[in-house]
Amino acid sequence: MTGQQPARGGRFRLVVFDLDGTLVDSRRDIADAANHLVVEYGGTPLPEEQVVRMVGEGVALLVERATAAAGIHPVPEGALSRFMEIYSRGLLVHTRAYPGILEVVRDLARSTRLAVLTNKPRSSSVTILDALGLRPFFWRILGGDNPWGRKPDPEALCQLMAEAGVTAGTTVLVGDSGIDLQTSRGAGTRVCLARYGFGYDAFPFEPLDGTELAVDAPSQLPSVLGSSV
Repeated sequence: MTGQQPARGGRFRLVVFDLDGTLVDSRRDIADAANHLVVEYGGTPLPEEQVVRMVGEGVALLVERATAAAGIHPVPEGALSRFMEIYSRGLLVHTRAYPGILEVVRDLARSTRLAVLTNKPRSSSVTILDALGLRPFFWRILGGDNPWGRKPDPEALCQLMAEAGVTAGTTVLVGDSGIDLQTSRGAGTRVCLARYGFGYDAFPFEPLDGTELAVDAPSQLPSVLGSSV
């Protein structure tokens, strides 16, 4: 499906959402877990904003980046599993759906198939979506531990399109980071940038070509995604 040009006109038949920074604001819980890990290994806690910039490419890279930034070399044995233990206990201390997201996905799900594609492990993703009342609206949830690879590898997105029986031209990936842009480009789909998300603070604007859709608040999604024009 790579390289297909998006069709003009008509509704999207598949809307695929990123999770962290798009559906939910999870920055504080992720940063708290990373800093808990860092302190356990004798490092100094990192500013929340610094940890947030490390998010988006999977847990293993987050742990590697956080420990390195705290001066811990090499990554301690067992650090990844320890991070997951810590984070699993604090998934929902501060994490909340962005204002309006529940209403938005409920509205979109009435006429469009919805999926989640995240680099967070699926078990953590499902727990968060369940707790925040979002899970019933998503047909498929793929985490970073899926068999097809993590974003920006486009294969998982292509797999979702194949399972849904849709084309790249009727699919849009909604996300807040450059990783999401790369993923959509690789799969040939449209992209909608969630400029309200925390990943957008470090967004690489150079690759933008003017074809991207964008929203500044979740409430804008139904109207922006109502047509693929």
